[in-house]
Amino acid sequence: EVDWFSLASILFLLMFAPLIVYYFIMSCDQYQCSLIDPVIDLLTGNKHLSDIWNKTPTLTYRAAGIYTVWVAFQVVLYVCVPDFCHKFLPGYVGGVQEGAVTPAGVVNKYEINGLQAWIITHVLWFANAYYFHCFSPTIIFDNWIPLLWCANILGYAVSTFAMVKGYFFPTNAKDCKFTGNFFYDYMMGIEFNPRIGKWFDFKLFFNGRPGIVAWTLINLSYAAKQQELYGQVTNSMILVNVLQGIYVLDFFWNEAWYLKTIDICHDHFGWYLGWGDCVWLPYLYTLQGLYLVYHPVQLGTANAIGILMLGLIGYYIFRMTNHQKDLFRRTNGNCKIWGKKPEYIECSYMSVDGTKYYSKLMTSGFWGWARHFNYTGDLMGSLAYCLTCGFDHILPYFYIVYMTILLTHRCIRDEHRCFSKYGKDWKRYTSAVPYRLIPGIF
Repeated sequence: EVDWFSLASILFLLMFAPLIVYYFIMSCDQYQCSLIDPVIDLLTGNKHLSDIWNKTPTLTYRAAGIYTVWVAFQVVLYVCVPDFCHKFLPGYVGGVQEGAVTPAGVVNKYEINGLQAWIITHVLWFANAYYFHCFSPTIIFDNWIPLLWCANILGYAVSTFAMVKGYFFPTNAKDCKFTGNFFYDYMMGIEFNPRIGKWFDFKLFFNGRPGIVAWTLINLSYAAKQQELYGQVTNSMILVNVLQGIYVLDFFWNEAWYLKTIDICHDHFGWYLGWGDCVWLPYLYTLQGLYLVYHPVQLGTANAIGILMLGLIGYYIFRMTNHQKDLFRRTNGNCKIWGKKPEYIECSYMSVDGTKYYSKLMTSGFWGWARHFNYTGDLMGSLAYCLTCGFDHILPYFYIVYMTILLTHRCIRDEHRCFSKYGKDWKRYTSAVPYRLIPGIF
């Protein structure tokens, strides 16, 4: 059942999330990235909403063509080009992989080829920039707002199609969830793993492609625009490209591991993922680079090194924390964490059919410091992205504020699920590891 708070939250997001994205991008286009000046103009009567809207670039045939080619190209790379990277990259897991067991007992297979798609896309991007010159490297920035309308059209179209599909021709009827509330079902999704054909999985495609592959291209386009406008690329822009590039490459290197995460294992596919991956992610996760086009920042050497170290340490914590959990799970605890046999609490739970299962929750290594210490590393990296922009405007810091809210909510949501699953065993675990994110504080 959908409680009133959840419904109110969903209605708020459905109504205002698109406006939030528009407001941020418009403020950079018309107000040099000031979030306050548009409000002042409206309150003082200097401008009306119609004035701001009329100055906003509209959808163009050029942008529609660019976006259509982009999405179609990523679909081809996803569906038609089997992974070859796992054949020559040591340690990389690609090709056909199995996902987690769905609530209906289905084990889906996936073609893991995101790293390959990222490499092919970026090789072609640099080949064009330095040799073919078919389009300018600033093409994304130059069409940024018209492309926003294209992304919204795709986001709403795929979300609506997923809902209709869930009602009338689901991939697996037993993996559908109906609450009876239209807005909740549209937002959070009905089908667990909507698919077309054998390999096109909506959830994996839209979570990873086209938004995350585009992330690094968007930043490269911002850097190219900075070079065009000012004759140089600042060290802050380079830091944004490097630190966020590491995060994107990590995502695709560990795409097979991603099949075991909350997005794939628990979330259904609706507007939250469909529109969010098409619009929210590429437009708001790249605000630092956009800001630096309008306000280039040349950091002092000490500041640049400090920000780089913060980002790299955050990434190390994020990756090693996840690696420890993955190693512990794969070996069923028969491994060494920090040179010692890991400590854990054994938990039991009952499945829907009454079968009793056992699992182990690790209480040593990074997982002994906090129950979600991987999120702590993620937040450190997020803060590093924002710090590259200095302190003149609050717009670049939206990312760390948003990520703090998102990951804190994920902590609470995940722990509510675990308490429902493990009961008193979960209480034993939280007593052994009392902190969620920051040891000694929270």
